[in-house]
Amino acid sequence: MPKITFIGAGSLEFTRKLAVDILSRPALRSSTLSLMDIDNVRLNLSQKGIQRVIKEGKFPARVEATLDRKKALKGADYVIISILAGNVNVFTPEIEIPKKYGVEICIGDTLGPAGVFRALRTIPAMLDICRDIERVCPSAHVINYTNPMSMLCRAIQRETSIKMVGLCHSVQGTSEMLARWIGAKMDEIDYLCAGINHQAWLLEYKRKGKDAYPLIKKAIKKKKIYEEETVRCEMFKYLDYFVTESSGHNSEYSAWFRKRPDLMKKYCSGKTGWSGHTGFILKLYGEDRKDWRKKMREFVTSKKPLDLTPSHEYASYILNAIETNQPFKFNGNVKNTGLITNLPQDCCVEVPVIADRGGFQPLHVGALPPQLAALNNMSVAVQEMAVEAALTGNRRLVFHACAYDPLTSAVLSLPEIEKMVNELFKTQKKHLPQFKR
Repeated sequence: MPKITFIGAGSLEFTRKLAVDILSRPALRSSTLSLMDIDNVRLNLSQKGIQRVIKEGKFPARVEATLDRKKALKGADYVIISILAGNVNVFTPEIEIPKKYGVEICIGDTLGPAGVFRALRTIPAMLDICRDIERVCPSAHVINYTNPMSMLCRAIQRETSIKMVGLCHSVQGTSEMLARWIGAKMDEIDYLCAGINHQAWLLEYKRKGKDAYPLIKKAIKKKKIYEEETVRCEMFKYLDYFVTESSGHNSEYSAWFRKRPDLMKKYCSGKTGWSGHTGFILKLYGEDRKDWRKKMREFVTSKKPLDLTPSHEYASYILNAIETNQPFKFNGNVKNTGLITNLPQDCCVEVPVIADRGGFQPLHVGALPPQLAALNNMSVAVQEMAVEAALTGNRRLVFHACAYDPLTSAVLSLPEIEKMVNELFKTQKKHLPQFKR
């Protein structure tokens, strides 16, 4: 039976969700779930939580837990990675220092100064994990959930030979949101989506075989819908295609929405969903982590029956497809081997992928509309410089990555960006050992 290893298993809510999904599949219900984390308290509580899932679900599975990564990986058929290099206290300066200089960051896990420095911290840890996979379980199929997705996947795909795909919720979440807006069921919807992570585009969106974009254009004229995703509705109106990931995220990835107080008030008031407010992620993480021990222990000891309804996360669908050879199509983050012809070769792209017994088979898309490729290429340029800097310890490239970030360059001069980057290096020095000075 398959062995499925979770690296970063101390997040019980996410690990529990995936465990329920996986064990609900007949081909996977007898799996061994191997949990690994660097936090022993979280790891023990996660193990007890998954043991409860197995017991209440009467699954013929087993769970093990270890702080030893190589032990967890030994014999693994699948590896799911979901780590955070540090905690909320580590990336707080990466949001607050740019704010001091006028760069108003909302989430900061993908692009901009916060995304770049998060990548610099996380890439070495991810490569250590993936090199262990190369040595211990080279045939394993790997799913990465960790951000910044594009930069991490680019580094892994460049430096290792593992069979890996990056997985994000944004494509499925956006497609489901649009279906709700037009009053459609998902089984009526077909779409083609491609681009880069958090900035992929619904190149086609059809209901019962007919173009549904006219219905979406009509829907966003309703105040309630427009205010649900203000930034993305504006992008749709002017760029002609709907982009994935929330308005809070996408407000950071261009120069259009966060460079002046009046624009912040107009577009980033955060009425619903993932708020556009500066530092929103710090509030979210702070609230989530404040009582985590209490929440985890309550889950482990509660007498209330568990809800074992599977979620819509794609990980279990992918593992099931590989085990059973029943193909499953999803959007994943892979190397651009000519898949999108007007984005750089070998950069990380998010395109349709088919999973089956042969593993991950990405599909050719062709050229994006030029206005979409233009925005993607700006982000990719930042990502490429940041990845190169993380791998080589080239501090100057970190400055250049931040200097070409669309939002940062819209707000600051080059000397101001350099000063901000130097301050970030000073604050985060102990987390960036690859940079010698």
